[in-house]
Amino acid sequence: MSSFANTSSGANEPEPWSLDEQWPTLLSGFADQVTEGVSALQNTIDLLLAKGRISKQEHRALSIPADRIKLSGISAQQIHRFYAGRIRQSHEKVGMADLVEGVLQERKKEFTVLGIELRRKLKPVEVLIDPTVAHTFVNAVLDWGLPFGNRVDARLDLNAWPQHARLQVRVSNDGQPPSSQATADSLSWILVRQIALAAGGIEIDRQLTDEGVSFTAMFTRTVQAVDGISAVDLSDDHSSMFKSLSGVYVLTISPTLQIRADVRDALREIGIMSDSVVDFRQAREAIVSRMPHLIVVDAAIKESGFDQFRRELLREVFEFPFVEISPDDSSFDMSGFGEFSMAKVGRGNIREALGTAVMFELAKMM
Repeated sequence: MSSFANTSSGANEPEPWSLDEQWPTLLSGFADQVTEGVSALQNTIDLLLAKGRISKQEHRALSIPADRIKLSGISAQQIHRFYAGRIRQSHEKVGMADLVEGVLQERKKEFTVLGIELRRKLKPVEVLIDPTVAHTFVNAVLDWGLPFGNRVDARLDLNAWPQHARLQVRVSNDGQPPSSQATADSLSWILVRQIALAAGGIEIDRQLTDEGVSFTAMFTRTVQAVDGISAVDLSDDHSSMFKSLSGVYVLTISPTLQIRADVRDALREIGIMSDSVVDFRQAREAIVSRMPHLIVVDAAIKESGFDQFRRELLREVFEFPFVEISPDDSSFDMSGFGEFSMAKVGRGNIREALGTAVMFELAKMM
């Protein structure tokens, strides 16, 4: 029977019971019991450690799975609250760089324990959002991504167009198998999606590869742009740009002596130091000694392992600028703002155009 019979005289026919309609209550009850139970368990574990009944290593071994269970319970609670509209939001101007840095500092000890290498590049930008919601959102993104690798790259900047604050988090595994907890559609990911939907003004995207995961969030309610660049002043007066080029180092990869010489001379004219190698094997060796700020690559050898070389390099840095030397003597194309976009300068146009292309690429990275 789908429901109990109502034997009261004149009672209306009872509506059939359906689990489909009960899942929010089920989720909420399950989450509450999980978090309460695991909190009691953790208290017992802590008490055993305090009484000397277990060692610190045993305490940690028991605490790690307890923390994971607790995270699942808390995530389920938050998903339900956002879904049910039980989160009161007060949209304020929030400095996202400070907020993200704050979250990273709060989890610094956790990263150390897990052996996670952290790198970040955070530019100041303000977003209209509830501070608590933003804090929960950033934590949920990290909770989702961390099982996929041991290196975290976080970046906050302003998208070129439309001018929205952009949060990027990349987790890479350096070829090591991801944690058994790595699940693309985990509770943490569901929470990320639910927050983005409930908060409004957040567009999210993710990519999963054998080398890890990449996540991007675009905040459409950006209220203050960073002091960045969407175009470069290409006038004859480059004095301020020259000052910023002090200390910049460029590596050129080309099997052709004339191209290497032309690139060297063009870079020298704008005050940039450079070295050159003939292939990607030599380039790898050179990078071990000194990481360049930009690489000029000959299109003639792009089919000889360039994609693999770039993937290896992007494991070391969050993003990296390249300028391609094209066989078309007169070509000159500025890059866009995509991760794999690349400027192109023709072989016969190196002395005239390479300096401008290099300055544009470097300016985008500032």
